[in-house]
Amino acid sequence: MNGTILYIEDNRDNRMLVRRVLEAEGYRVLEAEDGPEGIEFLKSEIPDLVLMDINLPEMDGYEVTARLKQMPSTANVPVIAMTANVMKGDREKTLGAGCDGYIPKPIDIDALPDELAKFLRKNSHE
Repeated sequence: MNGTILYIEDNRDNRMLVRRVLEAEGYRVLEAEDGPEGIEFLKSEIPDLVLMDINLPEMDGYEVTARLKQMPSTANVPVIAMTANVMKGDREKTLGAGCDGYIPKPIDIDALPDELAKFLRKNSHE
């Protein structure tokens, strides 16, 4: 197994697509539909990486990321934003909010597993 990934995303179709792609590559994929559910999930299980949608209901991905980075148990878990926010400055805003990486939507499903593997390798060496 390549590792465990928590995907926080409110769009069911996106969750299903990413799950299929990553499970085919040997990842274990956990899912949360919104920020509060993701934070609650992290109280019982710590993944190797969090994929974070930014445009979430109730609490956006920036707020969820800030909370994860404040929790001692998840402060070092890489958070990778997967977002449709692709205007000038969005990448910088996302990284400035505490995300460790930025993947624009629509997702390149062929490149996604390799991109995540790079983040996981980088994090395992720190």
